[in-house]
Amino acid sequence: MKEETQEKLRQIKSRFRLMMNGVVSQSMREKGLGYKINWGIGLPVLKDMVKEYGKDFSLAIELWKEDIRECRILATMIMPSEEMSADMVNLWISQVGNQEIAEMASFNLFQYVEGAKDYALLWISSDDELKQLCGYSVLSRLFMRGEELSIREINEYFDQAQVALEGESLSVRHSVAVSLSRFCSLGDEYEKLLKSAFKTYDLDVF
Repeated sequence: MKEETQEKLRQIKSRFRLMMNGVVSQSMREKGLGYKINWGIGLPVLKDMVKEYGKDFSLAIELWKEDIRECRILATMIMPSEEMSADMVNLWISQVGNQEIAEMASFNLFQYVEGAKDYALLWISSDDELKQLCGYSVLSRLFMRGEELSIREINEYFDQAQVALEGESLSVRHSVAVSLSRFCSLGDEYEKLLKSAFKTYDLDVF
């Protein structure tokens, strides 16, 4: 099984080299998206590869180990969320290296792991900007799926969101605003709670 996984990894990396888009890769580097290797391959191509390889725990593990943009993204797409242990979630969140991977991991994987809400609430209280991005991104997706918070969780969420909105990170502030907008979509009572808590903030989420 180990040899089979390694062969799949070699095949994937070889295909990535052949599909390299130098213009896109250079543009990403100029925008500060740092990777050891970035082939500049678009997401539609990676989604097609998911159809080919399917969910594969062992392959996802090996792909994630590579500091290669496309390998990392593909890993988030093929990792079976139900097989992510708490230790693995904590390891992967600690290795999210930039905003793109934070968003991809949250959208493709973290929102589906067991205890996603608890992880998200923990991450938004972190001093790590990328963990905050993951936390608010996961909450946004959970709210879109109709998942609700307890009163205690709402107070915790609002407290952290207010701190983040007063912070310097534009990307975190944007992620907070999106999550608050999704929170409002849960219903009128939730919107009233948010308006009351954020009445002194200039938010375009109502």
